[in-house]
Amino acid sequence: MNRLLALALVTSMASLASPALAADPIKILFVGNSYTFGRVDPVMSYNAAAVHDLTAGFSAINPTGTNSYPAGTVGFGSFEPHPWGGVPGIFKKMTDEAGLAYDVSLSTRNAASLRGQFLDTANSDWKLRENVATQKWDSVVLQEQSDAALPAGKGKNANLATFNAYADQFERFIHNGAAQSYKESTLFGSLANCMATGLSSGSCNTTRNIAANSNASANTRIYLEQSWARPDMVEAHKITTPDLTSADGRPIVDISAAGGNATLYYNSLADMTADLHASFYAKAASNPGFAGVVPVGDAFQRAVDQGLAQGSGFYNAGGTFAETAGALNLWWLDRTHASKYGSYLSALTLFGSITGRDPLSLGVGEQAAIDLGIDATTARSLQRVASLQLGFTAAVPEPQSLALLLAGLGVIALRTGKRRDGAPVR
Repeated sequence: MNRLLALALVTSMASLASPALAADPIKILFVGNSYTFGRVDPVMSYNAAAVHDLTAGFSAINPTGTNSYPAGTVGFGSFEPHPWGGVPGIFKKMTDEAGLAYDVSLSTRNAASLRGQFLDTANSDWKLRENVATQKWDSVVLQEQSDAALPAGKGKNANLATFNAYADQFERFIHNGAAQSYKESTLFGSLANCMATGLSSGSCNTTRNIAANSNASANTRIYLEQSWARPDMVEAHKITTPDLTSADGRPIVDISAAGGNATLYYNSLADMTADLHASFYAKAASNPGFAGVVPVGDAFQRAVDQGLAQGSGFYNAGGTFAETAGALNLWWLDRTHASKYGSYLSALTLFGSITGRDPLSLGVGEQAAIDLGIDATTARSLQRVASLQLGFTAAVPEPQSLALLLAGLGVIALRTGKRRDGAPVR
């Protein structure tokens, strides 16, 4: 009887403890830029009420640097309106649907690099590094400026040395949190190395005083989010004004003398993806403090390679806009930011990487897709791309390869089979 009573007490205590455990959410912070917050609606404000926009207060005080929209064009209001939900908002919706408790925050700013985030270079009112120190995080996702992680000469903002240095700076700040006082001439190894990143000698020799992070934790999982390739750095076209739209919703192409030709850096999206992949994975491999890379850029490329997403035909050499019939466009009008489809694929890849859940488990009725106006068939296709990229789903072999595989399995089965008397088949 006493044993039964003890068992009942243990069971009762366990049932009381369960809600407390379930109510303790995983705290995750997304550090990034307009690729993170989505640039325009329907993504920019998506699910904003369910996440914490840590830069909303800064923008209310000083919107300097925030993109403005001329009256009657794409966008809402004079500036990009806060609060932002963005890709973190989509991620939050997915975790809720999966029955997972996540407390999601974002610290983002237009065109912000990791260096800009760490040194608060935007303006005196945007305390981006300080956002990271506001609490202990279970996970942090770092997204670099779109082309900053490229090799030298491959992009307007290509600065691989700076990406590597400040990814490490954030890792130390989040995990160790000790106060720092350093010069970037020392951080980069020499004044010459520092100036090679594009900084002046004055900037290189400026003392950077970084206050301690009292909420640092060695247990925080830090992810690097691999950027996607940019069609505007591949396709031959004139410089455009992508925020403007014509009567049929197509972008107005600037063919004036002031516009001129856009500079080309890559022959293909695949080439740019390969360089971004190499940079992000090399950084993660060089520093065991990183939990890993979220391969969003590789997922974009997979969608293109599979023929699901448009991979060419964005602009012709004369600057005329063109689309590939029947192909999904992962990019927005400016051919650098993601469209709602690209942001959805980003969130799916983040969801799978961070939670360990197969994106396909979200199903055809996934709510974020419905809210964003993505049809069920397309949503399922994008879920499959993310699932394949993360290795949850095996790629289906070509018919001839499948036949060879089945034949090989048959041979193995014969070789490892046994006779009825128990002796192996030879």
